[in-house]
Formats: sequence, structure tokens, C-alpha cells
Amino acid sequence: MELIYEISQRLIDDLDAPIKRYLYDVIAWSDRLIMIKGARGVGKTTMLKQKCKEQGDKGVYASLDHLFFNEHSIMDLADYHYKHGGTHLYLDEVHLYPNANWERELKNIYDSYPGLYVVFTGSSLIHLNSKIADLSRRVAVYDMRGLSFREYLNFRGNEHFEPYSLSEILNNHRTLASKISGHLRVVGEFEKYLKMGYYPFFMESSEITYSQRVERIVRTVIDIDIPAVTSIEYETQLKLKKLLVVLAEQVPFVPNITKLTRDVEVTRNQLMKFFTLLNEGAILRTLMDDTTQPKRAAKPEKILFDNPSVMQALAIMHKTGTVRESFVASMLSVAGEIHAPEVGDFLLNRKYLFEVGGRNKGFSQIADRPDSYVVADNIETGFGNKIPMWLLGFLY
Repeated sequence: MELIYEISQRLIDDLDAPIKRYLYDVIAWSDRLIMIKGARGVGKTTMLKQKCKEQGDKGVYASLDHLFFNEHSIMDLADYHYKHGGTHLYLDEVHLYPNANWERELKNIYDSYPGLYVVFTGSSLIHLNSKIADLSRRVAVYDMRGLSFREYLNFRGNEHFEPYSLSEILNNHRTLASKISGHLRVVGEFEKYLKMGYYPFFMESSEITYSQRVERIVRTVIDIDIPAVTSIEYETQLKLKKLLVVLAEQVPFVPNITKLTRDVEVTRNQLMKFFTLLNEGAILRTLMDDTTQPKRAAKPEKILFDNPSVMQALAIMHKTGTVRESFVASMLSVAGEIHAPEVGDFLLNRKYLFEVGGRNKGFSQIADRPDSYVVADNIETGFGNKIPMWLLGFLY
């Protein structure tokens, strides 16, 4: 048991991360059982260590893929920690825990040790195997995203910018944009963010190494995270990668299911499952039309990469329009549910219609539509219902 404490202390002592992610101040840390879900690389582990550091010797951090847990259980660690005066457990990557019944152990810990607080992280894929359902009455679940443009600026050492609600941006974007752009050359900074800004490790990476790390994230999701959450064969992993290669040449696009099944050599149902896995794994973003009822076999109306960094790392051609749409969708998703509309690019919460384009983009495609907005790139400030694209990066 001492090994886990030694490793925890070493990792906490070595932590050099003074800036905290947006979710840090959102989480109600007083809850006794907290889950932080999210894609690989967005900073879940760092947040866990930051919080553990605040607890001193009352807290211990452990990665659940460590060999220690091949012989010991989470319950063993919790019991030892509790009996030796510990109050907080910080458990990383629960989906890689060797015992498939991790949710039962966490439930038992919650019920048996009333003075113990447990925070654990897991893949964004976890809910696909219904593990959280058994903990639903006890656990508070939070979803962690990659860096917004606002956070990126703060991480770069600029002023401490605060987030704005969707309503504030839609109704007061000119004033907000003028205020922010008065402090920095925002268009140039936004271009840098689109190239390498979604993942916090941009601070320790060159453009080449950043792209390589993003590629490794994608491979790890397919090779490790997906198999840990749902049972798939090695051949399926290869076909998931093949699908990404095919999509990298085309997105965004309305998928031709017949052609894709032929190119990837899978059935229609397999292809729909692939879309679900890659969407939940935060590699792709699949959008349905606003009339489609949620179901596994439904065909996506539009396919994008999850965020600009994944798109730029995987796509063969870096189409400006594709990068823009990937960014806008990734930011708008924090404000609600996005659909692919008949007219325009994105429909948010079945109400707000957005058309995405460059600085000269007009309203012709969404003219006379209620609650419609043009989201334009390469402008510092907008006017009327024309909003600068970068400002959506202040939604969180």
C-alpha cells in the first residue's frame, strides 16, 4: 500500500500547473462522490492532482491502470486510507480498472465510509456501458471539454478573461468584442488557437509535436478506451481507423452510407455503431437533423471532427470552412443540443440558427429566419446579428 502513497506524493510534488480549468470552479467539491468524464488530453488528470494537492496528507491520488490494482482493489485502498486518517480519494481512469465491477466498489465505499470523499475520472465513453446507472443516486457527474478560446488566452498569460452566456453573446456581442479586442490582437491569437489550442499540452509542444500528440490520443481512444468500455475485436479497431482515413478526405459532409459501408467493409449497423463510438470518444461529432429521434441506427445528417485540433491532425486537406465549422460546433455544444438544419449550418436547441463563414459572409442563406445569426471569421467585432466567430470561444 505504501507504494501508492509514494507515487502519489511524488506526482503531487512534481505538479507544476498554477492555472486551473473552467470546471474547477463549477464542481461542487463538497459532494461525497464525483465523476469527471471527458476526452483524453483535456486535463482531467491534472485537475485531480491539483485538488489532491489542496488536501495535503488527507488526500491520495491513484491511477487505476497501475499494476498495483491487479492485486488490490479500490475498496482496499479506501479502507486503508480511511483507517489512517485520510478523507479524500482521487482515482484516475476508472474505465481502465482491472475489475469490471468498479461501480459496485464505489457504491460500497460511499455507503460504508461516510467521512470519505471520492473523486474519479473516466472516459467520455463510459455511459455506453451503463456503468453510471448503478451510481446515479449517489454520484455527481461533470463533463470536461478541451480548452475554449477564452481559457487558451488565459493559459497564454493574457488577462483573466471571464466567460459569457449564450444570451450575453447573442444580445451584446458588439460591446463584449470591443472590450476584449481592446486588450489584444484577437484575430491573430484566434488563428493560433485553431492550429493548436484545444488541448492544454499546447504549452509544452511545438506545432509538430502537438499534432503528433493529438494523433496518439486518437489511437489510444481506439486501441485502449473503446475496448475498455465496450467489447470489440481487433479487426473492429482496424476498421475504425480505416473509417477515419476515409472521413479525413471528406468531412464535413452528408454521409453516403452505402459508399461508406463498401469502403470500410462493414454493415450498415456496424457503421452506425462506429459513428456512435467515435462521437462519444470525442474524435468525431455527428449531427442529426432536428426531426430525427435519438436511436443507434439513425444516420447522421452531417459529420465533423470533434474539435479543430483533431481535424488539423487527421485531415489530409485543412479546409478553412471545415476548421471553422468544427470550432463553432465544439463551442456551441456547451450551450445545448446541436442539429443539422435544412438551411444554415447549425441549429442550437431547436431555436437558434447559425450560418458560418468568412468576414464577407452574408445573410442570404438564412434571410427572414427568426433567431438566425451569421458567425464570421477574421473580424474583431460584428454588427446586428453578425457575430465574430472567436467570441463563441468565451462560452466557457
